[in-house]
Amino acid sequence: MNIPLSGENPSLSVINPYDTPRYRSYVLAMLTLTYVFNFVDRQIIAILQDPIKLEFGLSDTQLGLLNGLAFAAFYVGFGLPIARWADAGVRRNIVALALAVWSLMTVFCGMAQNYTQLLLARIGVGVGEAGCSPPAHSMISDIFPPAQRATAMGTYSLGVNFGILIGFIAGGWLNEVYGWRVALMAVGAPGIILAVWLRLTVREPLRGFSDTGSQKAIIASGEKLVPLAQVFEYLWSFKSARWLVFACALTSVGGYGLANWMPSFLIRSHGMGTAELGVWLALIAGVGGGLGTFFGGYLADVLSKRDGRWVLWLPALSLALALPFLFLTFVLSEKLSTLLIYIFPASVISIYLGPSLATIHRLAPNRMRAMASALLFLVINIIGLGVGPVAIGILSDILQPTLQEQALRTALLVMVCGGVLAGALCFFFGAKHLISDQIRASQYNLGE
Repeated sequence: MNIPLSGENPSLSVINPYDTPRYRSYVLAMLTLTYVFNFVDRQIIAILQDPIKLEFGLSDTQLGLLNGLAFAAFYVGFGLPIARWADAGVRRNIVALALAVWSLMTVFCGMAQNYTQLLLARIGVGVGEAGCSPPAHSMISDIFPPAQRATAMGTYSLGVNFGILIGFIAGGWLNEVYGWRVALMAVGAPGIILAVWLRLTVREPLRGFSDTGSQKAIIASGEKLVPLAQVFEYLWSFKSARWLVFACALTSVGGYGLANWMPSFLIRSHGMGTAELGVWLALIAGVGGGLGTFFGGYLADVLSKRDGRWVLWLPALSLALALPFLFLTFVLSEKLSTLLIYIFPASVISIYLGPSLATIHRLAPNRMRAMASALLFLVINIIGLGVGPVAIGILSDILQPTLQEQALRTALLVMVCGGVLAGALCFFFGAKHLISDQIRASQYNLGE
């Protein structure tokens, strides 16, 4: 099929490389690897925060700001304009530029001489990482048809788990051997090289390449850029989308709470060193969580062929099953039992990512998808990443005078278990409206 590729010279007619499954898989792998670097650079601070706290004399609230609100505020603030850019521009270039920026800022984190400098560098990481997922999600939805998108989004979301795996192992080992500064610089520098490679080898996909029927008609009718207010109004009109946003935000309070505070909890409550801790959490959250993330998307695609509501029932069920295991994780006093019990909730808590992204993209027309992802991630990151870690840190500081070393344990028990329970209920309620909403979305026309 000879077509001008979006983002290339429109006067040149070239063979579309996305006609071949091999190239589609390559681009998905490159985007997933980029997301791996995203979470390596984002989450490595979690395993390094106690040495950083000791060197700079910080409180848990300051650590929460470092990992949560300060990062999330700029991540979210730049996410919407970058998503708008992605809906109109060359998404491949945006992803490559973003990767270079956050990688360089991670290197600067390792050079920080005080808390203020470290906080500013982390803000820079947040600004860079804002340019990763919305354009990547939009590209993936153009590459893969609707029946395969939950699997593709689940595969992309594996970047969370592999990023945590690499970050915990590399961060834990490098910290014990060379210190936390070298750890940050060592994981940041390779991302700059990957950014150049992605820019040179990934082609911008044609918008709507994998869509059918009314979606292609919409794209062919002028490809006009949809105003932000219209995107928000459109998505808010679906009850399933409302419940989905609440579900993702509340679940992410638990997910980001675990990602940011589990290392400190195990160090303080069970006396683990960062190298030992890095291996355990890499295997649990990286390998186990990766399997859960991938199979969450795959199972959602398979089960949805029987009943479309399974795309939201599956996250609801997985979170409900994880809840008692999370409770035991925070109340058991023996280290090995705690780590073994933690395997199950860590493996299933991220199942919601692939199905949720596939659902929001199924409801949104092509020209709204990057912005739809950005709006979903806006709420996830304000509530989950922004408020979650800070709230846990504040609660830990409040409880510290009375509970001493058990303060963080109690704060995690309240915030993580509460978020997971509320998230499961919201996914269940969202599923009740999903079929009727999808029918209405299929009839939507931007020209109306």
